[in-house]
Amino acid sequence: MKILIMGLPGSGKTALAEKLQEKLKCVWFNGDEIRDHINKDLRFTASDRYEQARRMGRLCDIVLRSNPYVIADFICPTDKTRNLFNPDFTIWLNTITKSIYPDTNRVFVNPAVYNIRIDNWDYDIDDITKSIIKYGG
Repeated sequence: MKILIMGLPGSGKTALAEKLQEKLKCVWFNGDEIRDHINKDLRFTASDRYEQARRMGRLCDIVLRSNPYVIADFICPTDKTRNLFNPDFTIWLNTITKSIYPDTNRVFVNPAVYNIRIDNWDYDIDDITKSIIKYGG
């Protein structure tokens, strides 16, 4: 199952991904690490955001050949980036209303489709893990 943890910068994506990765014992791709070490050629234009989402999705698809779960945490700001990534399960961190990066505030569109929406920092990682496992059947 390809799990997307998405939201504005500073919403807690990486903290949640780290906890969830420990629970699911799976591979986890952090969007910032991928940009810093693999996708150095990409900036933050619309077309580069699309390419980042496509590449993140492809990395996850490769991992799924031998693992039941894989996590990717990154902003994934638009419907098009989410479609290009093509998650099986989406967690939207809606814990902040504004990023410190004005360009991200301009491009980020709240998702209409998600499996879990987290609105505050008081979430239960065990409940989230159970929801993912139950969804994957």
